Amino acid sequence: MKMESMFKKTLLAVSLPLLLTACGQTMEAPDELTQVEVQEEPLVEAMSTCEGPDEEVVEHACYHGDFGPFTAVTAAPLGGTTLPNVNLPHTAYNITLPTHSLYSYAGSVTYRPAESGEYAFLLSRQRGLKIYDGNTLVSKECSYAIDETACGSLRRMVTADLEEGKVYRLEFKAVLRRNSAFTLVIEEAGAHDHEE
Repeated sequence: MKMESMFKKTLLAVSLPLLLTACGQTMEAPDELTQVEVQEEPLVEAMSTCEGPDEEVVEHACYHGDFGPFTAVTAAPLGGTTLPNVNLPHTAYNITLPTHSLYSYAGSVTYRPAESGEYAFLLSRQRGLKIYDGNTLVSKECSYAIDETACGSLRRMVTADLEEGKVYRLEFKAVLRRNSAFTLVIEEAGAHDHEE
């Protein structure tokens, strides 16, 4: 009796997606990254050194995320030798990633900070940013989720200490097509005294 019940449950579990597809419904794909990619870039909110995002930085970057100025950039394929830069201050970059493989998108851009200090990288998606100094992965200070009530256009803020004049490579990956185009705003943390 138990064997028959287990068989029916297994049959139902296997056939449910087929039934939904036949009825014109599809099962939802995951929102962001695969489990492997999530493990590669764990959320940092649990770190005790991260108290919360600087509200002024978020507010200022959100202004640019909503109102620009905007610049469209197509990232270079991973391993490319000529990479576009995202050096303009107070600019929202609308980045598009090229196809990396049959099931993913990936690309790189460069960033050269005007002075040494902590920089905030704000994205309109949840994950998928790695910062390199040559071939060395730069440690991120903190990573914060941005509440939609605080900013409608940006979802994640990552901070890192960078050195003046160095050229850093920013690498992005996405599994889903909807995450292969996104907005990036880079702000010097603590510097917001300019005219909008």
